[in-house]
Amino acid sequence: MSGQSGRFRRWLRRAPGRSAFPGAPPAGNGTGDHQGERPAGTGDPQHIRPSLTTRSVAREVFLLQLVLVVLLVAAAVVAFVVQARRDTMLDARHRTFAAAESFAHSYGLQEALNSADPTAKLQPLAEEARKASGVDALIVYKLDGIALTHSDPRQIGKHVIGPYAEAARGKPFTRTFEGALGLSVISATPVKDGSGKVVAIVAAPVTVEKVQKSVNRQLPMFLGIAVGALALAAGGAGLVSRRLRRQTHGLGPAEMTRMYEHHDAVLHAVREGVLIVGRDGRLLLANDEARRLLDLPADAEGRHVGDLGLDHRTAELLASDRLATDEVHLAQDKLLAVNKRSTSPYGAHQGSVVTLRDTTELRWLSGRAEVARERLRLLYDAGLRIGSTLNVERTAEELAQVAVPRFADIATVELEDSVLKGEEPAVTGSEPHRTAIAGLPPDHPLHPVGELIRFDPGTPVAGSADQARSLVEPDLAGNSAWRSQDPERTRRILDQGVHSLAVVPLRARGVVLGRVDFWRSGSSPPFDDEDLSFAEELAGRAAVGVDNARRYTRERTMAMTLQRSLMPRDLPEQDALEVAHRYLPAQAGVGGDWFDVIPLPGARVALVVGDVVGHGVHAAATMGRLRIAVHNFSALDLSPDELLGHLDELVTDVDVQDEDSEETPAITGATCLYVIYDAASGRVTSATAGHLPPAVAYPDGRVEFLQAPVSPPLGLGSSLPFETAELSLPEGSRLVLYTDGLVENRSRDLDEGLEALATALAGPDRTPDDTCATVLQSLLPARSTDDVALLVARTRRLDPADVAEWDVARDPAAVGPVRNACVRQLEQWGLHHLVHGAELILSELITNAVRHGAEPIHVRLLHTRTLICEVSDGSSTSPHIRQAKDTDEAGRGLFLVAQFAEHWGTRYSPRGKTIWATQAIGSDALPSVEEPSEHLLSHWEERGGW
Repeated sequence: MSGQSGRFRRWLRRAPGRSAFPGAPPAGNGTGDHQGERPAGTGDPQHIRPSLTTRSVAREVFLLQLVLVVLLVAAAVVAFVVQARRDTMLDARHRTFAAAESFAHSYGLQEALNSADPTAKLQPLAEEARKASGVDALIVYKLDGIALTHSDPRQIGKHVIGPYAEAARGKPFTRTFEGALGLSVISATPVKDGSGKVVAIVAAPVTVEKVQKSVNRQLPMFLGIAVGALALAAGGAGLVSRRLRRQTHGLGPAEMTRMYEHHDAVLHAVREGVLIVGRDGRLLLANDEARRLLDLPADAEGRHVGDLGLDHRTAELLASDRLATDEVHLAQDKLLAVNKRSTSPYGAHQGSVVTLRDTTELRWLSGRAEVARERLRLLYDAGLRIGSTLNVERTAEELAQVAVPRFADIATVELEDSVLKGEEPAVTGSEPHRTAIAGLPPDHPLHPVGELIRFDPGTPVAGSADQARSLVEPDLAGNSAWRSQDPERTRRILDQGVHSLAVVPLRARGVVLGRVDFWRSGSSPPFDDEDLSFAEELAGRAAVGVDNARRYTRERTMAMTLQRSLMPRDLPEQDALEVAHRYLPAQAGVGGDWFDVIPLPGARVALVVGDVVGHGVHAAATMGRLRIAVHNFSALDLSPDELLGHLDELVTDVDVQDEDSEETPAITGATCLYVIYDAASGRVTSATAGHLPPAVAYPDGRVEFLQAPVSPPLGLGSSLPFETAELSLPEGSRLVLYTDGLVENRSRDLDEGLEALATALAGPDRTPDDTCATVLQSLLPARSTDDVALLVARTRRLDPADVAEWDVARDPAAVGPVRNACVRQLEQWGLHHLVHGAELILSELITNAVRHGAEPIHVRLLHTRTLICEVSDGSSTSPHIRQAKDTDEAGRGLFLVAQFAEHWGTRYSPRGKTIWATQAIGSDALPSVEEPSEHLLSHWEERGGW
């Protein structure tokens, strides 16, 4: 039986997660997993499925019925199987016993046992009897336990082991025994001779497995009957549940309980009247609040609404099929908001549900709340719109536009003249200018924008302005003082329908910046004290924006003034380069981009471009400090790398000095590019401190960038030396220096910007000014968010005929021939008036080089807009002017050089130094050739010497 029940349970579990019974809940772990639910189309009735998907009373009843049916059917199947197995086992006992008894008393058995070969005679008879009786074997053995017959021929002749002692004593028995055929039901009967003595035993076994197979053949029939019964029961339960679900609307027990609780709450607790009216106009339900609002009688339910004494309009609405939304009805002294909806979609009986709400006080409160909500929304919008730009006039216009028409019909703003200029407002005695007007046509009678506003003393508006206090005038027509200050204008204002005025000062940080006037006209209500409070709040927020714009205007004006004073106004005159420039300030204001053109001795020019990160006064001041420092270092005639090295040390020292000052931030992000162009050789030498490389546009249209070795920005304290890059340029090449605002912004990275710059510079040759215009048009179609400095210089070369050079041997005798050759060259250039001074300068400089310098010694004359005399030698020792005593024979040479030369100085090179002196070519050349040397010496002595 245990084997049969195990197979039955495995059959029930043949599909994981599903029951073997149609409509039964899925097998699971009890966690509410619905993965085993049967999908649609598997034979379930469609009317049962909705009840299984909601936690309703019908669902619980259905599940309970189904569980009971499943348990009953399962118990019936188990009982049927147990009974069948029991009957089969009993039949096996009877069958084996009958087979054993029949064979033991069969005719000829005694004779066969006494024969010489009992097995040969008995084995065929035993097999024939076994097949006829349906047992598994007929075993005959003597009392010694040796089997004479067996269904397995291999067991014949072997000793039989088993509980056969009782049969040997002459008593037949039936037992279950584990033998050679396995677990079996076996019956044993003794065989007796004529004297009644037991001579042999006949055993008939039937295996239990065979018995179970007999039961298993009946099991499908049992299960089919069970499934049919379960399906019939589930269908009946489904029909009952469907009917119950219709009656309970699919509600569960808890929901039905809550529904009745809510029903009681609606009837007795809710503070809103509820009525249910049937199709025939009879009142079906009324809660306590509806009875109170409508003053219904106690027996109102069941009566027609027309018989309840209601207002005719209200009774007509309740009895009709018309729907209503927030209709206001009068009920005695109360205003009721009535809503009516049909119950057809929700109930079986067509009718209507009506809700009533007392709005007598609510309507007044809602009106006030709507006004307050609109005022808050206006203040929020004012915070977003006012002060969007840091422009004083625009901020005043935004204030006027925000107030009209949501608060006033007309708004005017007057600001102090000092506020418009960005200065601190005057404390007293100032007269405002009208700055903005909103809400009036162009031909309005009020003072126009830009006009100075004056009010007669003693008038309310004048008193408000003097005392910086708010004022509200609800009736302008009745204010004689206001009308008397300008009768014609006030008459025109009143003719426009203006009737009320509110004046509020614009006060920020305790200082009055101006005032705003709010006007109402036409059907708008006059201003009251509550309106004045709101106007003060609005004006207070706007005053902050006006003050911010004023302070920004002041700072921007200061920064622009400072920048204009620090930037070069006019480029210096020089012959080496044709220069054009552009400077575009950023939208945020003045920044730290700068450029400069510095003439250097020897027909050379320095081009400088720098950039200081940031905007405002600090950036402009930092730019000015760097520009002045570059000018000072350039006066020393340093190479680009040396100049940037000194500039870097200066910035570092300045940062160290200012590091403890909160008002003076460090100079961070300052870059500089310094380029020197030599017109005599056409050579360009550049060095950069973190700045972008200069672009070179050749006359043939090619464009390349002069990539100097990378160096960090100024002031980082890296102590790394700066390096230079050199390049020879043909005449007519254009050097382009720029700042990062030209090539880099949020929508374009640096590589794209450099490529765009190269494209704009490529092509036919253009003048520097045209080049600037083309580059800005190509790269900056709109205003840049960063400063832009652009410097374009087209190179020129000195005519070889204007350059004369000589090498000088280190021999005093070589001074005279070279001096004479220089004189002849000056005469060829037509500079006869400079011969005397140039001869004295060259004689002194060449003699100093021969005596105190080192080879090689070289002399060069350059004929530009001035005469330049240069003497170079291999020594790094620089001469200097000193005061000679009366008894000294030397020490006056450089003084004479300084007197004849317009400028003179020394510059160093990797091969030594160069002493240079320039003389003006014009008629103002000093001193004249007629002035004797003795006079110069006496003049030097009078001035105290050098």
